[in-house]
This record gives sequence, C-alpha cells and structure tokens, in this order.
Amino acid sequence: MQHGQKIAMAPKLLLKNAGFTVRDPAEGHLCCGSAGTYNILQPEISAELKARKVRNIEATKPDVIATGNIGCMTQIGSGTAIPVIHTVELLDWAYGGEKPGKLKG
Repeated sequence: MQHGQKIAMAPKLLLKNAGFTVRDPAEGHLCCGSAGTYNILQPEISAELKARKVRNIEATKPDVIATGNIGCMTQIGSGTAIPVIHTVELLDWAYGGEKPGKLKG
C-alpha cells in the first residue's frame, strides 16, 4: 500500500487511535518481496526481501503483525510464526467485533 497507493500513515493512526501500540520496524519502507508477480518472476530476490522484512519486524517483538495488503499478509506470514492480521480485522475487534481468528486460542 505504501508504494502503489502511497498509503503509509493512515493505517498506523487508525490503529493507534483504536488503542493498539504501533511499532515501526527498521527499513519499514522496504518491500516484503511480494509485489505483484515479483515473488514468481524473481523468487531469489523476493525471498531475500522477505527474510529481511521479517527479521526487521520480529526485532520489534510484536504480538501481531498488521497489514492491509493480502500479498504482504501471505509473504510475511510464510516467514514468521507471529500472527499476520488485516488492519481492518484489528479495527473491527477494537470497536466491538469478534476477535480475529488467528488470535483466538
């Protein structure tokens, strides 16, 4: 979202306003390696980007990883045991909706 649509601050502000602690990973501006068909056409580079992104995210010691991009959810989720949840699912939960399935149990 931050590269294609230039959306960077709004999701963070929404999560903060809903009561979540938002931590920015080092090199947060870097892609996770999923962009479009990049992970298919450039699998080695894609894997390197994923590993770097996951390492930086895990260094923040999160309970959950939030993103609004299905490609990022899939790519990052395949490299970590930390639950990756869509931003809207977290906002829904914060405002009275059900706890996201990946956080149950």
